[in-house]
Amino acid sequence: MVRDKVEEEERKHLDVNEHWHKMKKTMVETARHICAMSKGTCRHKETWWWNDEVAEAVREKTIKYRKWKTENSKEAWMKYKKC
Repeated sequence: MVRDKVEEEERKHLDVNEHWHKMKKTMVETARHICAMSKGTCRHKETWWWNDEVAEAVREKTIKYRKWKTENSKEAWMKYKKC
């Protein structure tokens, strides 16, 4: 199908960049025609498993991580890893 479209167009008087852009356009249009398009990724992911208990655990671990990074002590590291 791409070959048919390419052969249909005259490309004798085109420079390299124009030739490339026409080829690219032809290939993309053919791919869209044959393969179709997807809607993309879902922007609203559902997190049904994320409850108050999980949120609190993540918040606590984040706090301990920040404390470890600012103090840079072995004790803060152990509390972070235990959490």
